[in-house]
Amino acid sequence: MALVGIFIALPIVLYGQFESADRQMRELVTRAIQDRSKLIGYALTPVLQKADVTTAALLNAELGKYTSDGTVLKLMLQPAAQPGQEQGSTGFYFVASSPAIRPDDVVPELDELAHRGILKKLGEACMWETSDEIRYTQPTGKVELLTSIIPIKAKSGCWVLTSTHTTSEFLNTSIGRPYWETRAVRVAAVIYLVLAVLAVLAAVSIWLSLRRFRDVATEIGLGRIGDYAFSHRNVVPELASVARGFDKLVIDLKRLSQQIRQSAEDNAHSFKTPIAAIQSSLAPVRRAVPQEDQRARRAIEIIDSSLARLLGLVLAAQRFDNNTADLIEAPRVPTNLTQIVGEATLNFREILAANDIRLIRRLDDDVWVEAGKGMLEIVLQNILENATSFSPRGGTIVLTLTQGDRWVELQVDDEGPGIPDEKIDRIFERYFSSRPNTANGDRPPHSGLGLWMVRRNIEALGGQVRATNRIGGGLSIAIVLPRNGD
Repeated sequence: MALVGIFIALPIVLYGQFESADRQMRELVTRAIQDRSKLIGYALTPVLQKADVTTAALLNAELGKYTSDGTVLKLMLQPAAQPGQEQGSTGFYFVASSPAIRPDDVVPELDELAHRGILKKLGEACMWETSDEIRYTQPTGKVELLTSIIPIKAKSGCWVLTSTHTTSEFLNTSIGRPYWETRAVRVAAVIYLVLAVLAVLAAVSIWLSLRRFRDVATEIGLGRIGDYAFSHRNVVPELASVARGFDKLVIDLKRLSQQIRQSAEDNAHSFKTPIAAIQSSLAPVRRAVPQEDQRARRAIEIIDSSLARLLGLVLAAQRFDNNTADLIEAPRVPTNLTQIVGEATLNFREILAANDIRLIRRLDDDVWVEAGKGMLEIVLQNILENATSFSPRGGTIVLTLTQGDRWVELQVDDEGPGIPDEKIDRIFERYFSSRPNTANGDRPPHSGLGLWMVRRNIEALGGQVRATNRIGGGLSIAIVLPRNGD
């Protein structure tokens, strides 16, 4: 919008500056012409004191001394009023001009001057000196520019000397007309309009290309089209390199996702093999240790606990890497969130029953969002695991799923201890955990990745997640996602 404002304001500002400069130039030129006409009037005054309408030939020759550079001088006479006549009641007689005009053109020109109101101005000039800038067309079609009207009082009446110009040197200026009517301004306006049209066409072309790129990106996200889609859909040659860059980026991301999955699988296999070997080797040792040797038995339990913790960390790392790969590659497809929530709660049924935890579900039907495969499953698994691990025996977990016009909200409330106010802003940070670490190895320390993965997945889907302490105890985690199609 700022560029549009500049594009509109710039010609207005420039027009104002040029018009001001033209006005100053016009005033200088017209003042010079008027001063010259006054000097000619002063020179003609002795001659006109003795002249009358019968001396036209003499006056034509006299005017010829002062005409040059396309200047046209004309003399008209308003005879003096006779006794009993009102001053100015008599009309004007066209007496002389230089260059001379044909007698047949005199009457039509006087009619044109009367039509333009110039004859009225001549009458006013006999009362007081006046000047004006008027353009008019002669009967022959020639355009003249009137620049000065000089009255000269004589015994025979009031002589009026007018100076006009017919050369392009004056007609192409703004003298006698608005500045916007000049040829330069009109040419500039045409050029500006052409440039404006070209700019609009270029903007529309860029907008259409960007929209086409957006549609391609959406289809890639939905998994509908394959590689090199940007180049195949691009129709603007100037954007070919951009399209190739996008295609390369998509291919690199897919390759990176595959490498992450492969690396996660290789690393998990590399760790699981020695862990399994240690666990297998530990079995005969366990059988060989006498029951009364409590110290050895305790050492074996610590080893078992450490192996279990190590295996849990390996599985968590593998799941984390696979989830990262899903964020990169998995297509965003319409997903029934109601169904996913229902299936996730079924998977936790045995854990909830073992801990005597009651689960209440309040789910709207057919709530659809766009998500990649497995992304929401990870989110629900981590949130339910967090709520279950903190809920006391006999507690209640409430799942509420609602949908609005544009957004979907999933809220999970538990009756656990909640989070200290000074730490609640860190609950979604990486490696943060509020679970106590036991020194005896009865409970392995938590990795602190679960809720961080929740936030990462939800934000990758264009949503938000927040946590608040409930009044009366417990934690409430709310997830907001855009509805499918929004």
